[in-house]
Amino acid sequence: MALAQRLSRVRQHSLELVSPLEPEDLCLQGMADASPPKWHLGHTTWFFETFVLVPAQNAGLISGYQPAPHSWGYLFNSYYDAVGERIARGDRGLLSRPPIASVLAWRQRVDGSLQQLLEGGQADAPWLSLLELGLQHEQQHQELLLMDLLDGFSRNPLEPVYGDGPEQRFAGAWQQQHPGGEPQWLDHGGGLVEIGHPPGDHGFHFDNEAPRHRVWLEPFALADRLVSNGDFAAFIADGGYQRPELWMSEGWAVVSQRGWQAPRYWRDDDAYTLAGRRRRDPAAPVRHLSWFEADAYARWAGCRLPSEAEWELLAPALPQAFGVLWQWTASPYRPYPGFAPAPGAVGEYNGKFMSSQMVLRGSCHLTPPGHDRLTYRNFFGPADRWMASGLRLARDAGRP
Repeated sequence: MALAQRLSRVRQHSLELVSPLEPEDLCLQGMADASPPKWHLGHTTWFFETFVLVPAQNAGLISGYQPAPHSWGYLFNSYYDAVGERIARGDRGLLSRPPIASVLAWRQRVDGSLQQLLEGGQADAPWLSLLELGLQHEQQHQELLLMDLLDGFSRNPLEPVYGDGPEQRFAGAWQQQHPGGEPQWLDHGGGLVEIGHPPGDHGFHFDNEAPRHRVWLEPFALADRLVSNGDFAAFIADGGYQRPELWMSEGWAVVSQRGWQAPRYWRDDDAYTLAGRRRRDPAAPVRHLSWFEADAYARWAGCRLPSEAEWELLAPALPQAFGVLWQWTASPYRPYPGFAPAPGAVGEYNGKFMSSQMVLRGSCHLTPPGHDRLTYRNFFGPADRWMASGLRLARDAGRP
């Protein structure tokens, strides 16, 4: 069946992502916000065991499954308070045990029981939605694994190389979607519009993408491409990181405290990537920006960041909307009108983070194939910049 094949494909892809790594890399955690590769493998497996397999076995849908030791839940739980206590996020890099062989054996055992569940399941079984959530969740962690790895490798003076694949995908994606010529603006007349996941669309969506609702917009325009390295270099040359009038107060405090002078991973005329140090292409989209940097650049350029509603309306007509970089918006991460989290522990998946975060839209070159869609709402704190994040400018209608 198609779902069984997809389960196998998604789970195998996680193993493929760690295959270039050395054993020492598997516990690498460069900062508290990132997680080691081995933890990503264990956490996604814990998710399937906790929310799919254990309930299925309790309901008599499968038999013979042997869960991991109870203490592993403490190690691999991320933020599900309703499930139990967990190790501090910044201590995940200390987990030299269980060894990777045990984690991989656990993954194999979980995969076998999931396939057993699918073989004996009903087409409309309620646990199928949890299985789909688990697959989407694992795809999120596949992207995070690479972004976290880049952060960790970047702290090593030897500048380790993961491989050329991610960088080739980035170059191919932005070049294929580059419109050429001078930047253009796409206009929209505004008015009362609808955004969010359509209720008649039965494809997967996270709960934070719904319900569909109406938003009033004034006339606006979006740039037809992402801001480039060359564009951002001009901002730096004009003293962008030394001009407090361009920055939000909290952002200026972060810049001052952390000594930011350029986007994350810029090194002289190069940039550090998963393929190692590479010469920066002025035409390539600038990446690894915080929301504070994106907002300051937009203000310097006499523009602004788009709201997520503006982005969603014009994204189908925009080059570089998907597959290149996540794009910061001006919208805080808040629930849509009428939003209600799912009951139980899985309700903690998105709803509990709806404060102190900003929304990014689109997808990036690290996003697994098939994991992006128009209504997807990504979110990070405004000072975060280890993600594959860029920006697209917006302006009010009538601006030259």
